[in-house]
Amino acid sequence: MNVEQVCKQLELHVLVGEDLSREVTGGYTGDLLSWVMARLPADAVWFTVMGNVNAIAVAALADAACIVLTDNASLDEEARVKAQQQDILVLGSEKNSYELGAQLAELLKK
Repeated sequence: MNVEQVCKQLELHVLVGEDLSREVTGGYTGDLLSWVMARLPADAVWFTVMGNVNAIAVAALADAACIVLTDNASLDEEARVKAQQQDILVLGSEKNSYELGAQLAELLKK
């Protein structure tokens, strides 16, 4: 399953980025950046409310498929610029991280 399919199924909207073709192999939910940095798998969808430049750095370091800002969390302007520079796909949703993570887990079982 690729990011575009995940976007459609989870009703996500794109905040930064254009290429939705990347394959997704899993997901991770977390907001404590040092914790996420040590555990976020490559090619995973990361559900978080952290819309700052440090979250972009963590996603880049872990080689995440994308970041999904949950609960209508905002992406600050510095983070938006950094995400564009580093080709980090950032998506958004009004749903919470738990709900989205559970839905993604079901999708990836198919």
